[in-house]
Amino acid sequence: MFQPFLQHLEKELFSRFELTSRPITPELEFKISERGKNPAMIESWCYQCPQLRKIRYTYINAGETAQIFNSVIYPSHQYDLPLLGIDFLSFGQKKILVVLDFQPLFRDPDYLEKYIEPIAPIRAKYNELAQDLEMKFYDSNQYFSPYLLFAKTDAQTVVERLFPAYQEYLQLYWQLVEQAEPKTDSNEIERIIQAQKDYDQYSAERDPASGLFNSYFGHEWSEEFLHNFLFEDSVAVAVKKS
Repeated sequence: MFQPFLQHLEKELFSRFELTSRPITPELEFKISERGKNPAMIESWCYQCPQLRKIRYTYINAGETAQIFNSVIYPSHQYDLPLLGIDFLSFGQKKILVVLDFQPLFRDPDYLEKYIEPIAPIRAKYNELAQDLEMKFYDSNQYFSPYLLFAKTDAQTVVERLFPAYQEYLQLYWQLVEQAEPKTDSNEIERIIQAQKDYDQYSAERDPASGLFNSYFGHEWSEEFLHNFLFEDSVAVAVKKS
């Protein structure tokens, strides 16, 4: 279901940036699970370029049972740009959840005005993809923008509305990347580095996908995937034994 989204992202990235591969350990790059009704295949890709230090995306294909496309783009540390977050999940034709956002690293009014407010005109065109759903695992005031696309939807809407919205969000993000001026002050750069680390830690501790990975690929593999690939600046929190 979401292969066209992955293909569009790849086409955009390779046409706009001088990408080089970021290595992924083979056991995390590709895996097939025999658990569940349909075998699940998970495949991941990771790149970098001068403007974007980490471009990662993952596709899970479990046939009709599940189709998942997830991506996060991390700007290089000299840029205070928001992260680009994509999370599209389909569990059959009628159980589809989509999340798309520019994820702000900071909440300063000037920052939000510069990087987040430009999304408003695009977001206004796709109100049906911005439902007021409850966030069960995250604080909506942290690492999410007011112009988040977050919806339960159907296959037809994915094709007719989500895809054009996705294209427009990507187009705006590339514009912000092109316009961004690198920071030179070491304190500002350190603040960005810490903010991205905090994002990884926050996300690793709350990401509901870890349960899905567990069910398909087992706990050990899922923990390694979570902390060594998805959110590699996170630190696994040891569970205390009583």
